[in-house]
Amino acid sequence: MEEKKEHDAHKTHHTVHHKKPMFSRNIMILFGIGVLLLLFNQWQISSLNTMLTYGLPSGASGGSNSGSSTLSLSGGKSLDDVNVEDIKSTAQGIAALFELDQIKNTDDAIKLMIPTGTPEYGEAMGVTFDDPVTSLNNLARVYPALKQQVQGDNPEAFERFAHLASTPKGISCEYCCGIGPIGADAKGNSRCGCKHNPGVLTLALWLVANTEYNDAEVLREVYKWKTLWFPKNMVTLATQIAGGDDSVLRDLPGMVGGC
Repeated sequence: MEEKKEHDAHKTHHTVHHKKPMFSRNIMILFGIGVLLLLFNQWQISSLNTMLTYGLPSGASGGSNSGSSTLSLSGGKSLDDVNVEDIKSTAQGIAALFELDQIKNTDDAIKLMIPTGTPEYGEAMGVTFDDPVTSLNNLARVYPALKQQVQGDNPEAFERFAHLASTPKGISCEYCCGIGPIGADAKGNSRCGCKHNPGVLTLALWLVANTEYNDAEVLREVYKWKTLWFPKNMVTLATQIAGGDDSVLRDLPGMVGGC
């Protein structure tokens, strides 16, 4: 009898010792990866919400928009007398918005048209002229969400933006996809699926909704980014308009950033 008890106890111990754990090591690893992905997605959503939130960091100048601070443009050519409704093409826009009398040669055109540093709205939008590709990616990915938000929260600003983007003023990716100088339809829907088009649409819409920029100032900022993304085309136009020689432009890239 004693032998049987010892045998049964040994058998029980052996069975317990080899019982498989409820969660295998591989399952636990997959679970951990899932948690990390969830946390990363939440961080991305938080970052997007921060960018889309109306109002800018404390210290920004200007009036108020829904209780938040707005930016005032400083520096550059005065655009008070520019009537944006007279602009019917990107070339006309360049002539109206930039001091082309400063251009004597191609180098002058490059210095005038290609911006550097970080614009005054750069921190709020997460963009900088010194990193045009990353800035393009950041701008392009948020257009659908920004469009929906502004339509609901500030329909007057959205209507103003939609008019600018749906008329031939150059708020578009005209040099990579052949859609011309009109980037959106009358409802603000992008006319092209490349990154450049929603990129310039995001910029224009955000500036209209969150700053005190007038239409000419918004358009000039769009042209600055277009020059970064399409330097050859934009500098060529500026040089031609100013009457300079654009023969050395073959050294400039035709497009920056993925289409």
